[in-house]
Amino acid sequence: MALIDKITENVIKVPLQAVTKNDVLKELLDVLVAGGSVKDETKAYNALLERESKGSTGLENGIAVPHAKTDAVDDIQIAIGISSAGIDFQALDGQPSKVFFLILAAPDQSGAHIEALSEIARMTRSAAFMRALVGSLNAKEVVELIRE
Repeated sequence: MALIDKITENVIKVPLQAVTKNDVLKELLDVLVAGGSVKDETKAYNALLERESKGSTGLENGIAVPHAKTDAVDDIQIAIGISSAGIDFQALDGQPSKVFFLILAAPDQSGAHIEALSEIARMTRSAAFMRALVGSLNAKEVVELIRE
């Protein structure tokens, strides 16, 4: 299953309420927990924190892709959050992150995990696309942009 097929309005949070890195992780994880796709919230959160401790997943150009492998999920899961104001995610370029793609994958799904990261990289190459995402007012707009 392609990552794009997992992106529905119920896994998108616009706007994020979070103001810190850990708040972003919690808020997006809560979205997945509410959808019933996470078996153990604490285990999933700890996996995300452990991955971040190895180096920030804040990339450049306002993008962050917090991700982790954990048996708290059965298959790959994604949540997307948008913060038009930006949040300090210790990004590579030192700028605030505005678009967050949180990915959780089961430990035996390395291929799907890598494929999801590649798909996000392809999707976010366009500056115009990123501006449109950041300007999205609701989850429906985000889904429409991604599916175009």
